[in-house]
Amino acid sequence: MNASRKPSYKEVARVHRSNILESLERRLQAARAKGDDRLTSQLEAELKYYQ
Repeated sequence: MNASRKPSYKEVARVHRSNILESLERRLQAARAKGDDRLTSQLEAELKYYQ
């Protein structure tokens, strides 16, 4: 990104959503690895909401 250009609202929103999804995926993998079914279900529901 050019340092002299401010990012648009759409760009910021896209990057923010992408970061949320990446974080959710990592947390979901960790919950599955631990065998935490309750947390896995909660994270799957949250992921479905964002997709």
